[in-house]
Amino acid sequence: MGFMNYVLAILLPPLSILLTGRPILSIVVFLFWVPALIFSGGLTHPMFVLLAWAIIFHAREDRRERF
Repeated sequence: MGFMNYVLAILLPPLSILLTGRPILSIVVFLFWVPALIFSGGLTHPMFVLLAWAIIFHAREDRRERF
């Protein structure tokens, strides 16, 4: 699921954050992501992709430390 979550982060960052196990953060990101897409014409989308990638990376590192 690791690689697929990175691909999903490009298309739908809030959903990919939800799949990492952070539902509250996913809702907050969604509430900012939709208006940002509408008002900026998609210019802020890379910022949310980078945020999702960072969260996925940290979640994988946390899992790696536990095992």
